[in-house]
Amino acid sequence: MTLTPSPAARYASGMSTDDVNLPFAKLVEIMHRLRAPGGCPWDHQQTHETLRPYLLEETYEVLEAIDAGDDTNLQEELGDLLLQVVFHAELAAERGQFDIGAVARGITDKLIRRHPHVFGDVEAVDADTVARNWQRLKDAEQKRPTTDTLADDVPKALPALARAQKVGSKLARHGLDWPDVDGVLTKIDEELAELRVAIGAGDAAGSHRELGDLVLTLSSLARHLDTSAELALHDATRRLLDRANRVAARARAQGTSLAELPAREREAHWDEVKKEI
Repeated sequence: MTLTPSPAARYASGMSTDDVNLPFAKLVEIMHRLRAPGGCPWDHQQTHETLRPYLLEETYEVLEAIDAGDDTNLQEELGDLLLQVVFHAELAAERGQFDIGAVARGITDKLIRRHPHVFGDVEAVDADTVARNWQRLKDAEQKRPTTDTLADDVPKALPALARAQKVGSKLARHGLDWPDVDGVLTKIDEELAELRVAIGAGDAAGSHRELGDLVLTLSSLARHLDTSAELALHDATRRLLDRANRVAARARAQGTSLAELPAREREAHWDEVKKEI
């Protein structure tokens, strides 16, 4: 299919095709040079496996820039993340597997297939319809031999909370789910009660298991609320640290430390700071 972008689809800045193609081609060229004989010794040593932590780190730095609303930093971090994609494609090209062109063609073809309401004659009146069509098309594309394992396409390398929510979504399509939010909340109360019993009995293994069940059910609650448990926890942790830093700053202003503040005074500061955020 040949695509002719409409004026509305072009960048508002009037960016031309060359504005995209030339910088990207230069990046690919630089990556090839770094890996070529006489290039960079560090880059020569890298493999898909050694680059894994950098890929994860760059992804989280992109998320941090988004959270901060920092467009300048977001541009830089997206560049760092793009470098990881190009790097992995270069490694694959050296083994004769695929190159960055194949990566780009693959995602382009997928976007066209998954958007028949844009590039075909399918009608989609709202975002929910688009999401259902996307999942249906994805299922058709990813047909695998029948196995006894459900949700086997959920990456095991995902953070535990994100993976739990993803697995829950997969199982829900097989009928393993609560009918509504109230059902999940009832299950949370049940899991919390079981955790209390295990803790009260001094059962370390049981407490570990029940805590896992409680967090797992919370991930299902996030799914029913149509939000991300992973990002909700990320945001809550950020708020916690922000509040703690503010209370610590108040303590320093009084000539003491956070740990040395009397408990009652520390709690009062905490309540005041909580109202500010």
